[in-house]
Amino acid sequence: MATYYIKTNRVFTTLRKYGWIFTVLVALGGTFVEPKLGLAVIGIMAGLIGTSFFKGRYWCGNICPHGSLFDSLIHPISLNKNIPGFLKSKPMVFGFFLFFMYNFGGNTLNALEHWGDASFWDRLGMVFSRTYLMVFVVGGLLGLVKNPRTWCQFCPMGTLEKGSYALGTKLNANKHTDKKLTIESKEKCHACGKCARVCPFQLEPYTNFSENNQFEDVNCIRCGTCVENCPAGILSFETERDAMELKLNRDLEGYEQRQKILSNLSEIRDLGENIKEFTFEFKNPDRVAYKAGQFILVKLKGHESMYRAYSIASYNEDDQRVSVIIKKIPGGYGTENIFDQFNLGDTVELEGPMGEELVVGESVKKALFVGNGIGMTPFIALTKDTLKHREDIEEVTFVHGQRKEKDFYYHDYFLDLENSYDQFHYRPIASRPDKPSTAKGYVMDEIKTLDLTDHHVFMCGSPRMITDTMNLLLDKGVPKERIFYESEEKIKEADNMENSKKQKKTA
Repeated sequence: MATYYIKTNRVFTTLRKYGWIFTVLVALGGTFVEPKLGLAVIGIMAGLIGTSFFKGRYWCGNICPHGSLFDSLIHPISLNKNIPGFLKSKPMVFGFFLFFMYNFGGNTLNALEHWGDASFWDRLGMVFSRTYLMVFVVGGLLGLVKNPRTWCQFCPMGTLEKGSYALGTKLNANKHTDKKLTIESKEKCHACGKCARVCPFQLEPYTNFSENNQFEDVNCIRCGTCVENCPAGILSFETERDAMELKLNRDLEGYEQRQKILSNLSEIRDLGENIKEFTFEFKNPDRVAYKAGQFILVKLKGHESMYRAYSIASYNEDDQRVSVIIKKIPGGYGTENIFDQFNLGDTVELEGPMGEELVVGESVKKALFVGNGIGMTPFIALTKDTLKHREDIEEVTFVHGQRKEKDFYYHDYFLDLENSYDQFHYRPIASRPDKPSTAKGYVMDEIKTLDLTDHHVFMCGSPRMITDTMNLLLDKGVPKERIFYESEEKIKEADNMENSKKQKKTA
């Protein structure tokens, strides 16, 4: 069964990867070996309070040793479940803060009674070491059975951070230093919810961006996990001023016609194992113009605002319908929803059309299309549209890579186009062919044999294929400005789950 919250890399710096060593050193070493090690926590407290005054809960997501422990060591083996709502509630947060400070303050006062004694620094260090040990044990256990960042929801230091940040905001001291999560353009958001699904705090940025395109939630720890995993690549951390400038200068080419569309699921066609083509007829509006190479958002069932983005596979003849090809991914939250819950005749909400990366411009005279896996989808429409409507086009070549012959969906379609248009060349190639007549290898092997002088290249497929092909094209002298690509991770399925990766590795 598909899981909502995704395990993904949360460690992007050396400090975040190895900061947990400090936690172990203080918690265990300070408690059982040298109590004075606990005194280092005084610097930690000063650092987090000072940092939060200018940058919110940045410390939690980027510097905190316990955060490193939770994200680096606990996260890979955690059950990664939903964080109980009561642990985030104000009564719990403030109640635990008062309880913690009462006990911590009492222990500190007891240590201060020994001021001037030889044992004073050991006693004071032990207060901090035992506190760290408590967080190490309780936070670690909660991280294992619930979610790695469960402790952080009511962490007293987090509460201190929020108080310091509120003061900095009131004094207007962090206006130029506080970098909040910012979306380049709401129009470009796929509404896939991946930012929420990978968020350590289980926040939902994609539904809560403000008018200035910033995420204002005080609990955001600025860890960057959502930025690293955004399929659209439109998230970053910016000051308020930079966010406004980004909004004013945004490029909406290819997204100007985005709209909400009510449709009827009129056809479901099996193309192969776990591969289906879904056709939607437009109801309201009843006509939608779209270009070959664009993609469309399909709303999932049971969710108020979660969609999946898919390449448009259909050639647009009358603006009345659109088709997408979807591959069911084991554990894929979106694909399982569509395959298991979508039925003929259903009313389905769409949004779009969107995208311009694969739209063939008027200046293109020679085009190379490269697609592998489900990434071949946009070229179904692109080849026909380019050949039919561009009389000035000189050459179009489609290099189609798959594992086996059975994976060459629309194979006869492309062969028919090749027979109908002299300027079209179809080049299928399989990495594990069953027939000796089929070219064996990868798309790069076929591209090596081509003369790409004056060509524009359009690619869609696996990230590795795109990276390898990009390097090959540059080596062959194709200018970078003539290379356009769309990763299948962006428009095929936003469910890059760890269990799916493991299944692929063992396949």
